[in-house]
Amino acid sequence: MKIKRYLFTICLGGMLFYSCTDLEEEVLDGVNVKEAASNYATNNVDATTLLNSAYEAMRTPYQDQARLMALDIMSSDAMVGPTRGGDWDDAGVWRQLHTHTFGPTHGFNKDTYNDMYNAVNSANLVIGSSTATPVQVAQARFLRALHYYHIIDLWGSAAYREIGSDTNADALVYPRNEATDWVISELEDIMGTLPSAPDPTKANQNAAHWLLAKLYLNYGVFAGDPAAPTFDTANMDKVIANIDAIQGVSLAADYWDNFIPKNTETSSELIFVNQNFGGESSGPVRSRWFMGQHYNQTPSGWNGFTTLAEYYAKFDPSDERIYKEFPEINADNGYNVGFQVGQQYGPGGPGVGPALEDRLGQPLVFTKEIQLITGGATLESAGIRGVKYVPDNAGGDNADNDFVIARYADALLMKAEALARKGDFAGAQTIVDTMTEEGSTPVSSVDDIYAVRARELWWEGWRRNDMIRFGTFLNSRELKPYESDPKYLLYPIPLAGTTNPNISQNPGY
Repeated sequence: MKIKRYLFTICLGGMLFYSCTDLEEEVLDGVNVKEAASNYATNNVDATTLLNSAYEAMRTPYQDQARLMALDIMSSDAMVGPTRGGDWDDAGVWRQLHTHTFGPTHGFNKDTYNDMYNAVNSANLVIGSSTATPVQVAQARFLRALHYYHIIDLWGSAAYREIGSDTNADALVYPRNEATDWVISELEDIMGTLPSAPDPTKANQNAAHWLLAKLYLNYGVFAGDPAAPTFDTANMDKVIANIDAIQGVSLAADYWDNFIPKNTETSSELIFVNQNFGGESSGPVRSRWFMGQHYNQTPSGWNGFTTLAEYYAKFDPSDERIYKEFPEINADNGYNVGFQVGQQYGPGGPGVGPALEDRLGQPLVFTKEIQLITGGATLESAGIRGVKYVPDNAGGDNADNDFVIARYADALLMKAEALARKGDFAGAQTIVDTMTEEGSTPVSSVDDIYAVRARELWWEGWRRNDMIRFGTFLNSRELKPYESDPKYLLYPIPLAGTTNPNISQNPGY
């Protein structure tokens, strides 16, 4: 089955889109969906405007802390969202992700599902536009393929509607294996039309090769048995070939070049980003430093998410990927970027700034120990905090850090994993040796690549995916002292989605 173009109709005001019949007042990123859909033939909607809207439609699902990040990282061993007295309980939705106790009514699962299909729809408006150039259509098809990659990864099946079909009819559904093959065919079909210039702010050939490598690396999960995936040599060869086809990028001189304000202008490593414009317009990338910082730090944070002691222990304490001081951040914020442990200070940092206290007057000492529900003297301070992006203090709510979706280190480690799965540990070792902070990490098994990915890509959105592929996602771990039910290898379809008779709820829900 190969359907190259289809249009999804979305009910933005309701729970989901399957039963929608009226989009009269709904607006998606400045474009009225119903009007745009009706104007394909009359060219009343400029394709450039539609394509810009398709890029902007990525901001919430990819950058918000309660969308892909929550589902991809909070459910893993890398992050937890503890309840702190009356803060961050939210009826247990954060704890449910980490402990694998979520179900079809989970709010962030529903919101992410809706937002991913909203993004699909924004791409489809470009694809269906009679004014779009072939290059614009190819870019939109890449965006749609990327969104469907995450849909396949998280929920398995993928809903679609052919362009020209009855928009009041129930959407059709690809099962997971067919959806995977369709996305692969889409990327291969548009490869020659996508821009070859490695501009990471636009869909390009490097990004398509990276995504194809992701699909082939995970093919045994997506198109096979996720509880016991196999890794065919032919698929691993395709991973390697696609990574080798990436041109014009290299590992950044400094790991943190990837995450500083104006990172796209500085880093040589970025393959694809969701672009933000400092001080003008951006997605919620600032969540990547606000979400863990205490209320009394500068700027005042949300005192939410932490990593876990078991995950922190994977790093050497001197590893710059988890501890880096920037003089301007020390002066203005008082802290290091990376993971924060111990006594925290105000602007100026240790020896200059004041030693901070929490709101109860206790020393603000971030501890390795954390519970799902904190209390006592460490009610507000328990847990190691993470700052993945260097704060843009000048940008305010609109930070100038472009949000990283694909970077070359991830690509190289996919190639290293594919080589290791073929038994070529020497080839994998050569790649790992290029990772500055890994030093002389020995590679004698596939699991060694898994460990490197944990350190290199922390909090970038790949941990759940990696854990499933390596067979560790269901295992007991810190704050989840039991083996999870295999049903949690997929998220449930939100309840309203199952009103479509073409959609079957994922097993176990």
